[in-house]
Amino acid sequence: MKKFFAILLTGVLTLGLAACGGSEEAPAEDTSADAITLKIGASPTPHAEILEAAKEELAAKGINLEIMEFTDYVQPNLATESGDLDANFFQHQPYLDSFNEEQGTNLVSIGAVHYEPMGIYAGTVTDLANIPEGTKVGIPNDATNGGRALLLLEANGLIKLDPEAGTAATKLDIVENPLNLEIVDMEAAQLPLSLGDLGIAVINGNYAMQNGLKTEDALAIEAADSLAATTYGNIVAVKAGNENAPGMAELMEVLQGDTVAAFIESTYGGAVAPMK
Repeated sequence: MKKFFAILLTGVLTLGLAACGGSEEAPAEDTSADAITLKIGASPTPHAEILEAAKEELAAKGINLEIMEFTDYVQPNLATESGDLDANFFQHQPYLDSFNEEQGTNLVSIGAVHYEPMGIYAGTVTDLANIPEGTKVGIPNDATNGGRALLLLEANGLIKLDPEAGTAATKLDIVENPLNLEIVDMEAAQLPLSLGDLGIAVINGNYAMQNGLKTEDALAIEAADSLAATTYGNIVAVKAGNENAPGMAELMEVLQGDTVAAFIESTYGGAVAPMK
């Protein structure tokens, strides 16, 4: 009988030790559950590069940034609408508005990060204060950039536009042209190559950079608070209702903060500028 109880006691102790041993060997509680992972769709340049520059600061705030690159402008919006992405970063507000209208999506901006300024560059004329009458002025021939170019010319006192035209301005909206400037529409990519045949030209930042034109060489640059810059600032977009989802406030705090602004200013030579 004593032997029976000894065996029974041994079994109980063994089970108890096994249970304790199982508890000690179980993995520690996963504190990473408190971390937030945000999947962001972005164009490779400069958007994905800017997000990469924000990763470390976001990680310190408990946010893991997963960047998915897209080379088109349709899929990232569709993926954000479907929930496959938490947000995207590649477009400006006018494009988003048009996309929502055409595709029936319901995406909204949670803030602008940067803009890509247009500049007036010298051709045969090197001083905006001494432009000969009848000077040829090159501007992009697409509606979006053409309107921006005219606004920049107006901001520098060269023409006056119908105030109702806004960013959709065309040559037909010029109401004052005291120097009788000849406005020449051409493909945006051709403007830097045509400076020898033009007095001045209004050129997009990306095309200026590709052709070795630096913003410090420009005769004038879009101001960060100009109508065009604020209209065409590149935004972070989310599905409506997710504006205040976990991690979004921190994401925008970092993207609009000093670290990212310094990265943009030191990397792109003025062809990309932080919103201020």
